[in-house]
Amino acid sequence: MRPTVLAIAALLLLASAAAAIAAPEGQITWAAHVTLSAIHDAVVKPMPGNPLAPCLAQAWSVSKDGLDDVKFSFERYRGNSASLFKSKVARVEVVDLKRVRFHLKQAWPDFMTFYATSATGAAYVVPKKYLERVGDEGFKKHPIGAGPYRFVAFKPGIELTLEAFDGYWRKTPSVKTLVMRAVPDETTRLAALKRGEVDVAYSITGPLAEELRRTPGLTLVPTIFTFNVWLLFTDQWDPRSPWHDRRVRLAANHAIDRQAINQAVYLGLGKVGASFIPSAMEYYWAPPAYTYDVARAKQLLAEAGYPNGFDAGELSGDMVYGSAIGEPVAGFLQAVGIRARLRLIERTAFFKEQSEKKLRHVVQTQSGVPGNAATRIEQYAVSGGYFTYGTYPEIDGLFAEQASETNARARQQILIKLQQVIHDRAMFGPIIEPAFLTGVGPRLEVHGLNAMPNHPYSAPYEDLKLKAR
Repeated sequence: MRPTVLAIAALLLLASAAAAIAAPEGQITWAAHVTLSAIHDAVVKPMPGNPLAPCLAQAWSVSKDGLDDVKFSFERYRGNSASLFKSKVARVEVVDLKRVRFHLKQAWPDFMTFYATSATGAAYVVPKKYLERVGDEGFKKHPIGAGPYRFVAFKPGIELTLEAFDGYWRKTPSVKTLVMRAVPDETTRLAALKRGEVDVAYSITGPLAEELRRTPGLTLVPTIFTFNVWLLFTDQWDPRSPWHDRRVRLAANHAIDRQAINQAVYLGLGKVGASFIPSAMEYYWAPPAYTYDVARAKQLLAEAGYPNGFDAGELSGDMVYGSAIGEPVAGFLQAVGIRARLRLIERTAFFKEQSEKKLRHVVQTQSGVPGNAATRIEQYAVSGGYFTYGTYPEIDGLFAEQASETNARARQQILIKLQQVIHDRAMFGPIIEPAFLTGVGPRLEVHGLNAMPNHPYSAPYEDLKLKAR
């Protein structure tokens, strides 16, 4: 079979002279619970109005049968999907100074979904010569990239300071300095926003979100993106475990009052979860929603041989969402007799343990990684998936069938059938598609939230503006 060729007919842009505009000035500070950066730029990435916008590349195309820094950056990629890229991409060819060509081993409809979105970040370009000169450790200490901001200083675990690059290809940023401050605790984030120490405070929930909404001068801005929270029943493939019985998994699903969680944690601004695949993703199939029905849950447990419930072991979750959502979930399960002990784990350690398949019993997990139904299924429900604890033969079979299907309509039908199988198996326990609630201070004219569909953070950084003094 002739390999599919995807030419990111990259026509890579050289930095052109910026239009005569005012020099960047002022500073914006974020209080964030995760690491963010504006140093690097991508060949193709999501932008306002275009989920796959040419950036460092002017155009890209795919053959009918399916710059050295770009090649170097792709081959250097070591993220969650590295093995997937290795299995699908035969080689990367530098055609000339302005074009690169990806040779695929077979048709792969999701190449651009994986490559050009934050599903992997593989399209972000790093400078080969500089990185080879300073090494990985040197690059971590002083990174350089093609983005709208350049590195100034980094205090590990505290804050990252960036300064505007006035030769950025798209436009000169309006704001001179960005400060990304690490503030894991949401109470502290909100307090810093109220004192004017930060301009944006991400991820505020529950009573704190209500307090934010009532505070004069502050604005609560909800964003909805491809993010959801659900339960993994990791022991369902163990015949000795209660979770092996589909009726027990159904009981857990009927035990959870999802709307109550939405109201208490997200002020009713989120979406009740019906699947582990976010409703905004391409190829999403909307399953029948699980009703909150305590009597039905208890009946199912009794039919499965647990009329008095059972000891469900640990309910593991990360420190951010495990507390806000995990506590009520554990309470709802307890109410029907599923006695699960909540175990909260530091965020990085949680995902490491989950990827290494060390978490047992029930895991409350979440993902905001973009993509489509196929990319989410591949990570969590298919053999070999980065977070897959187990699966069923028909799921692997259907996934393999859709993976090389280039007809979009036929592929959609296969993916719908695949999702129906997962739902019929009660493989997961969907909880909620959270509303990402962010507090914005009074100094910002353009905060960048909701500028790009399905993106939770301020973006693009070069578009942000402070109010005139």
